[in-house]
Amino acid sequence: MSNLGHTCWLCLLWSHYQHCPIEIEWHGIWFVTGTFDYDLVVIGGGSGGLACSKEAAQLGQKVAVLDYVEPSVKGTKWGIGGTCVNVGCIPKKLMHQAALLGTALKDAQKYGWQIPGPISHDWSTMAEAVQNHVRSLNWGHRVQLQDKEVKYLNVKGSLLDEHTVKGLTRTGKETMLTAKNIVIATGGRPKYPTHIPGAVEHGITSDDIFWLKESPGKTLVVGASYVALECAGFLTGIGLETTVMVRSIPLRGFDQQMAGLVTDYMEAYGTKFSWRSVPKSVDKLSSGVLQVTWTDEQTGKDQRDTFDSVLWAVGRAPETKTLGLEKVGVKLNKESGKILVAADESTSVPNIYAFGDIGEGRPELTPTAIKAGKLLARRLAGRTNELMNYDNVATTVFTPLEYGCVGLSEEEAESRHGKDSIEVYHAFYKPLEFTVAERDASQCYIKVVCKRGGDQRILGLHFTGPNAGEVTQGFAMGFQCGATLTHLKETVGIHPTCAEELTKVNVSKRSGLDATVTGC
Repeated sequence: MSNLGHTCWLCLLWSHYQHCPIEIEWHGIWFVTGTFDYDLVVIGGGSGGLACSKEAAQLGQKVAVLDYVEPSVKGTKWGIGGTCVNVGCIPKKLMHQAALLGTALKDAQKYGWQIPGPISHDWSTMAEAVQNHVRSLNWGHRVQLQDKEVKYLNVKGSLLDEHTVKGLTRTGKETMLTAKNIVIATGGRPKYPTHIPGAVEHGITSDDIFWLKESPGKTLVVGASYVALECAGFLTGIGLETTVMVRSIPLRGFDQQMAGLVTDYMEAYGTKFSWRSVPKSVDKLSSGVLQVTWTDEQTGKDQRDTFDSVLWAVGRAPETKTLGLEKVGVKLNKESGKILVAADESTSVPNIYAFGDIGEGRPELTPTAIKAGKLLARRLAGRTNELMNYDNVATTVFTPLEYGCVGLSEEEAESRHGKDSIEVYHAFYKPLEFTVAERDASQCYIKVVCKRGGDQRILGLHFTGPNAGEVTQGFAMGFQCGATLTHLKETVGIHPTCAEELTKVNVSKRSGLDATVTGC
């Protein structure tokens, strides 16, 4: 053992006793002594982290998952499951459904339903039901971890080195864990515009809206992201006076023609928009209402109005600040605060991986995090070399008129391929459900962006209309198979559906012909 250099037996014994492995170089080869507590430690109990930990455990790995929810500024707390389960996809979709039911009640009268008396909505009934469902999912995740023998620790994790994680409980008690590999999947949290007086003291975010026991009342939603528009949409739909304050453009990163249709529909639906406006301050008046002052950049003048609630939806920040990343050498994008990751989710430090919302350049979508987490677990267990494919991931914005898309926006297709090298086919259609109800279908629209030459490979598909997520999900599979316009046209549609209009699209923008669908 003299070739082991300066490593002494005392060090080896101490290492083994502490279950804290040390690395030794011998003739150019690195060995790890001692034993790790775990094969894998996952920091973050959101959808991605849970998927990764459960997959690893099923593959025979010894796994621990650390999850700790820092209460929001307003003190809102929730259980395991991350943003999607607690303050994102799940409660959002359920409250969106509540709003859709309100619209359906109005439509129902056109279909012959006799509804006596005025229709009203009770926030507390809806909120309690939604919150109870979320709690059942929290419990389900705990049970699944137990069934798969994944160790769950409700502690805040931080890195000490590439194999060691420190866990800190709410009471300040520390625990140390060692692992062959460490995965970070801590996601992100909503930002507050801290430079605006009163924003933090008097505002709420998406971390709070779903857990309010009482109605938010007249609400100002600041921002034009999908989070902002979705929240404004369901608030309007359940009968609350709602205003969206937009500084620049809606749905940045999405196809802007489609974004315009979404907001046009919302305005017709009853949501107010304050365009090109920048908030300056939020003050709480003696009556308890919030007075918001903002600058209208179109006129340069300040304006004021009062609201019961102000919901900030101005972006999200990665949960990386308390992880001790820089101390162990994990490189971040200094501008975004996100972790720089390679195609295999590895970071700049061996044995430390990161994926999901905290990965630089990764889509902030639950299904991508779940799939990426499972694939990472399989690679770390030596079962596959398959990497996550982040191209052509479908998504849907659950606004009053839903918007589903997969692939490139028209703007992105033009940027990548050139305007003369793409062909855009489109159609305005009217859902059959809208006819008897006499609903306006001006914003129900389909757009298929294709390569202009050859077999006209489809680059992007966009759909606004009822059940957009259900429609888009099916067509998304075609992108994995190299779908072309010919494939689309050769597909026989299901009649009468909105989705079938995609199989009939044949008018190009370049032709200048009327794209309105006629007939049944």
